[in-house]
Amino acid sequence: MSEHQDRSAATQGAGGVRQDEVEEASFEDSAADMEIDSEMAAHSAEDLSQMLEQARTKADEHYQQMIRAHAELDNLKKRHARDLENAHKFALDKFVAELLGVWDSLELGHSAAQDQGADVQKLREGTELTLKMLSDVMAKFGVEQIDPLNQPFNPEFHQAMSMQPRGDVPANTVVAVVQKGYTLNGRLVRPAMVMVSQAAGPA
Repeated sequence: MSEHQDRSAATQGAGGVRQDEVEEASFEDSAADMEIDSEMAAHSAEDLSQMLEQARTKADEHYQQMIRAHAELDNLKKRHARDLENAHKFALDKFVAELLGVWDSLELGHSAAQDQGADVQKLREGTELTLKMLSDVMAKFGVEQIDPLNQPFNPEFHQAMSMQPRGDVPANTVVAVVQKGYTLNGRLVRPAMVMVSQAAGPA
């Protein structure tokens, strides 16, 4: 066998396949794999771009929702503050409306008292009627009078102005009311100013 024939035989593999043919086939396979990888990379980049755009859209939607929520909350706070201010400002509407009748009665009584020939009895009756009107208005709005004459002294609602030795009543009894007290719906507004008895000393 010649040297040339030996080389040709050496370049052939099992099954009679030449080595250069194997290398060429391997190169073609590698090129095909690279093309597939390139296509996959292109698809992946496109997918990532779409995902990024969707994320940006969602983020913008959430931001706009947050802006609207803040605006609604701010409007709610302003409306609440305005309602609260109006509630404080006009809370006494009904009370004032009821008092106007008492005011009118007082003005009428005052005008009648200016006449030289004013009837004292009628003035007295008018004054009593006005006091009754005022008492009814106060009671309607939860204002109650504290008039504890001859009642046991109660430091929760009474304020002692002085102590008087008395043998005819039990000790710590209210024997005089200097100024009446008032409560509003059970809460003390002003204590009654009173004089209180104390046990009389030995004669």
